[in-house]
Order: sequence, then structure tokens, then C-alpha cells
Amino acid sequence: MAGERILIIEDEARIAQFVERGLIYEGYRVNVARDGQTGLAIARDNPPDLVILDWMLPGLDGLEVCKRLRAAGDVPIMMLTAKDDIKDRVIGLDAGADDYLVKPFSIDELMARVRSLFRRSTPTSRPEILRFADLTLDTGTHRAYRGERAIDLTAKEYELLELFMRNPRQVLTRDVIFDRVWGYDFGGESNIIEVYVRYLRQKTEQDEESRLIHTVRGVGYVLREE
Repeated sequence: MAGERILIIEDEARIAQFVERGLIYEGYRVNVARDGQTGLAIARDNPPDLVILDWMLPGLDGLEVCKRLRAAGDVPIMMLTAKDDIKDRVIGLDAGADDYLVKPFSIDELMARVRSLFRRSTPTSRPEILRFADLTLDTGTHRAYRGERAIDLTAKEYELLELFMRNPRQVLTRDVIFDRVWGYDFGGESNIIEVYVRYLRQKTEQDEESRLIHTVRGVGYVLREE
């Protein structure tokens, strides 16, 4: 539903104007900041429903702005950047971004991603407690537990773990995981799924705890007991 407020934090006037016009045309309300400090001030005084954030900002860079926005709340954040290396994408997502759009981009793709972020941020069901073996996931608080041990998860780690726990013992292909967790393709050679599976394993396999997320070579991954 258009009418949501979107904050653009972008120092390049041409790009900021291009994005602003497209959003206004679609019915969104738009605020624009040309640097990170101003963007944070606007977000504090007039909280947006979504933030479109440039990585390379003067002064306070986009990564630091992203971290501060994420620490203050759960507003969806889309990062804009010319950095297209997979390592940079992982850094941006780990900083708290929900999506990542590489420049140059089309306004149609940006709008599709904006709509996708709003769909993903809208609650569609009541909180649940998901359980598998001694692993527990609270969909209301986004907290995980291995037995009594609490596990802190980033936004993407939570989404990936929730996907596994809603589909126990089912082999999930890379294409399915890309679609359900990231909503778009990083490219056939991307190793981002492997990176995040490794993160989850590190957090769920401490103190000689058994492995629950297993690799199915050439296919994908499955949540199952040894």
C-alpha cells in the first residue's frame, strides 16, 4: 500500500532526485538527506517506514548509519552502492541492511525491491515457537535457543534459520533459499548461502553440540539430526 514514508540518504543529487521522483510517482511520501548525520536526525524526529541508504556518504558512512539505524529499531533498510563484490554485500547485510542494490540500477527494480521489503516487514501471522530437536526459535522475539543456551541472531541469520525450522528434514535447494531469504539472486557463483550457513553452525554448535544443519552436496541444505 503506497503512502508509506521513505527516507533517502544519498549525497549524489542526481541519484537522490531520480529515486525521489520515482517514489513520489508511486505515491510514497519522501524525505531526503544528503549526509549520514542529517539522515539520522530525520529518522529520529520523523521515523520512516523504510530507508534507502547510500554506502559512500561524506563524513559518517553508510555502514555506520546502517548500524545506528538498526540499533534504534527494525526499519527496513536498502543499501545503494557501486560495490558489487560479494564480500561487500555480506558486509552490508551484516551491518543490518535488509537489501542491497548495486548502481547503476533501474527505477523498476528499485520499486520492486521496495514493495518486497514492505511485504516482508508486515506481520502476517501470530508469533510461534518453532522446535526441532533441542533447538527452539521464537518468531515473536527472533530469539533462538539450543537447550537453555540463548543464541543471538542477525536479521538474515534469523530468516535462514526460520526457513530451515519451518521445513525440517526437507532438502532446500540453493534457489529456494535465495528466493525465500534474499528475495533475489546474487548470481550462480555466489557463496553467500555458505557464508550464512557457516555463521549459523558456529552459533548452534558450541560445546560439542551435534550438527543440525547438513550439506547435501550439489543440491543444498537440510535440517535434520545426526
